[in-house]
Amino acid sequence: MRESGIDYEAVFHTLPSAAALLTPQLVYADANEAYLRLSGRAREQLLGMHLFDVFPDNPDDPDASGMRNLKASLLRVVESGTRDSMALQRYDVEAPDRPGVFEERYWSPVNAPVLDPDGKVVLIVHRVEEVTELIRARSRQDAGDRHQLMEAELYTRARELQEVNERLRQAHARERQVALALQEAMLPAPRPVGHHRAAVRYRPAVGALNVCGDWYDLAELPGDRIAVAVGDVVGHGLPAAGVMGQLRSALSAAVCVADGPATALDVVDQYARSIEGAESTTAVQAIVNWDSHTITYSSAGHPPPALLHPDGTVRFLDRATDPPLGARPEHVPRPQSDSAFIDGANLVLYTDGLIERRGEDIDTGLARLTECLTRHPAADADALADYLLSQLIPPGGNTDDTALVVIRL
Repeated sequence: MRESGIDYEAVFHTLPSAAALLTPQLVYADANEAYLRLSGRAREQLLGMHLFDVFPDNPDDPDASGMRNLKASLLRVVESGTRDSMALQRYDVEAPDRPGVFEERYWSPVNAPVLDPDGKVVLIVHRVEEVTELIRARSRQDAGDRHQLMEAELYTRARELQEVNERLRQAHARERQVALALQEAMLPAPRPVGHHRAAVRYRPAVGALNVCGDWYDLAELPGDRIAVAVGDVVGHGLPAAGVMGQLRSALSAAVCVADGPATALDVVDQYARSIEGAESTTAVQAIVNWDSHTITYSSAGHPPPALLHPDGTVRFLDRATDPPLGARPEHVPRPQSDSAFIDGANLVLYTDGLIERRGEDIDTGLARLTECLTRHPAADADALADYLLSQLIPPGGNTDDTALVVIRL
């Protein structure tokens, strides 16, 4: 197999440790000689077979967990596309010449992905080092080889650390699930806004620790008007999701009674000062008026909305930008601006996860967004939203949450 100029099979067969190639379905694709020797299996006994059909848990050991732990590690690699080093594992192996007889064995496994050019996991390199003798040496009271005993002690300590890391990973995964559920519960479900066409999208960040406080909001106003907002709370996890819910609700209420977007952000700016974790939140609020064919907007340090005209030109609404919420030591009225539009245009509001990349200037991200928009000036809201996500979110997933709203004008 050769991808991006690298012959993965050649690299795989030169690995000094025992290693096997598995498909994402955990079926053997290949194994090197060291792996065959350690496992006591011939290559034809492995190729095309499911890993756990060849190496099941010891049915006579009710506490056996090797298969469960290894499966969890391999599936993490498939899902995340990242390497996973496992804790020291006891995983008994059936003797090849004695069916039904399992030998006590200890292993130190490392699983790593092989990615295609699009970042998709196509194979898993499953590397194992057997440490059975080291574990046995530690348990022997009369062992005289101090060097061997020290090695066994190091392996045992490494296993304990890996077990602590696994518990932390599970705790973070639970927190991420709760935060995502909280975000989904607080964000409004997609629905028609009057008779106008709008599309909303939300994509959580990849990784257990990256759940953030991005939000969007849409509301009907008197007359042929709608209010639309997006925002981004600094921080991660449950605290950010909680702050997001408070600020989104406050801005949604304020814009319904304020005399414009700037006044609504002024109100929420004062409110944000009383909420821990709300400082430096960015948000943009806009009101679309079809009677006057104008968009009135105000931004609190947020990336500018994009107005895509039917002829393919793009204009960023950046003439009413002020610092983020709670950033000024004293209250100063926020600016507000108007922009005209014609029928058939699209208004695009988004959070920075759509355009920003580490080590890259924001202007580069805005240019990339502009290029994508100019290709589809006639697309409807749903088609344009899907296209932007497919083109602007990296193949391996975004490292920051992304909220996106597209309104057909």
